[in-house]
Amino acid sequence: MAKIPTPHINAPAGAFARTVLMPGDPLRSKFIAEHYLEDAELVNNVRGVQGYTGYYKGKRVSVMASGMGMPAIGIYSYELYNFYGVENIIRVGSAGALSPRVKLRDVVAGMTAYTDSNYGHQFGFHGTLAPCCSFELLNAAVEAGKRLGQPIVPGPICSSDIFYAQGEYNATPILQKLGVLCLEMEAYALYLNAAAAGKNALALLTISDSLVTGEALPAEDRQNTFTHMMEVALEIA
Repeated sequence: MAKIPTPHINAPAGAFARTVLMPGDPLRSKFIAEHYLEDAELVNNVRGVQGYTGYYKGKRVSVMASGMGMPAIGIYSYELYNFYGVENIIRVGSAGALSPRVKLRDVVAGMTAYTDSNYGHQFGFHGTLAPCCSFELLNAAVEAGKRLGQPIVPGPICSSDIFYAQGEYNATPILQKLGVLCLEMEAYALYLNAAAAGKNALALLTISDSLVTGEALPAEDRQNTFTHMMEVALEIA
C-alpha cells in the first residue's frame, strides 16, 4: 500500500474533506476554490493538478482536478478513496451531447457509463461490467437541482478513450440509437474505482458541445461559466 503522501498527491493525511469535487481542468478547480470556498487552502499541486480544501456554507469540501481521460482520473480517484479516506467524489465536467434531448449548458447526471476502454479488465470479471453512480448522490443532485432551478437530466453516458474517433471506432451512431445522452472521458473509471473501494461517485456533466447540432462553447466558457453544475455539486457535498 502506498504511503501518504502518494506519488501523485503531495498532501498530508486529513488534508481532504469527506467529499471531493473533481473537474478535469486544474483551472476549473482553482475557479471553484476561489469563487465558492471560504478559507480555501491549496493542498496539492503535483504536476499542476491543483487540489484545495475549504468551506462551503460551513461544510468542509475539497476540490481537485483529475486531468483528462480514464488513466488520469483512475489514479487520482484511487488514491483519494484508498489512501486519503475520501467517501464521495463528484465529477464536475463537460460532455458532448449525443441526444437531441440535451442542449448546450444542460446538466446531465450519469446513471451508468458505457465505454470502449479496457479499464475494467483489471477487476477480473470475465464479462461486461456496467458501473453505475451512487443513487444517494444522484437523488440528492436531482433534488438540489430543483431547489436551485437547474434541472438535472439523468441517464446513460459514455466514457471514451478516443476523442478523435476514426472509421469503425466512431461509435456515435450506435450510441445514439441506444439512447446514450452524452460522451465524455472519465466517469467509467471513477465509477469502477468507487465500486471497488465501497465508496460513492457521481458524474455531473454540463453539455459543452453537441454532436447533434454541431454547436460548441469556447474553452473559457468551459473553465469559468459552468456555475450551475458547480453549485448543485457543492449543495450535495
